[in-house]
Amino acid sequence: MSPKVAVAQFSAGTDKAQNRKNIAALIAEAASEGSELVVLPENAMYSHPDSSSDLYPHSEDLDGEFSRFLQAAARTNHLWVVAGMTESIHSTRKVHNTVLVVNPDGALQGTYRKVHLYDAFGYRESDSVQAGELDGPTTFSIGGTTFGLMTCYDLRFPESARRLVDVGAEVIVIPAAWVAGPLKEEHWSTLLRARAIENTVYVAAAGQTGPVCVGRSVIVDPAGVVKADAGPQPGLATHLLAAERLAEVRRVVPVLEHRRFFLEGNSK
Repeated sequence: MSPKVAVAQFSAGTDKAQNRKNIAALIAEAASEGSELVVLPENAMYSHPDSSSDLYPHSEDLDGEFSRFLQAAARTNHLWVVAGMTESIHSTRKVHNTVLVVNPDGALQGTYRKVHLYDAFGYRESDSVQAGELDGPTTFSIGGTTFGLMTCYDLRFPESARRLVDVGAEVIVIPAAWVAGPLKEEHWSTLLRARAIENTVYVAAAGQTGPVCVGRSVIVDPAGVVKADAGPQPGLATHLLAAERLAEVRRVVPVLEHRRFFLEGNSK
């Protein structure tokens, strides 16, 4: 396992064309640095800071403009792309908070619809967003390395990460829009490191930047060491993952072998 991963961050807004322009620049920068995967934030397609806003008029289908844009960008730059979008649900006029995975051939490789909605800290994501179905974990592989998907608030639920590890994830990918506030940046950094440590996996998390969100996109190794940090401003950070590091940590701290409790439906 030795893919180079980039976590890219910017502040998405209500101008979808400008968001695409920012994303295109970040994807090109990631490719120029030799990354095989670039992870972009949650709600990268369209983002409104007011949870009471109606998202449906701005949402798109999985084969809509944003998806086609990502597919073209991945194909042009010859790398994998993960990014968040606002997906239409025509039957309810609500939306899904959806993450797309696009491979270097420009094909849509997978999707993940956020299951834990951010009804916390005075925010009400469920007013406009419908949670995804509790179906199987979403994973994809690059050169023999297995990646698993979560989104933002899912980070606060340890079982979300463990179910990905139970199906072989060695890297947990987390697009996010982690809202700023008292202690929020501490929560973000602590939880990311905790998920890496307790599961002995890499974590690659990409967050939106200020003024609404904290930024701080990071790549954390399986021992909880932050190997790359994009800081608070728009930009990206990269790190070359290493199979040897994963194997070393799991040999020294074999928590996955020692566990006595398992999620329902999972077994050792």
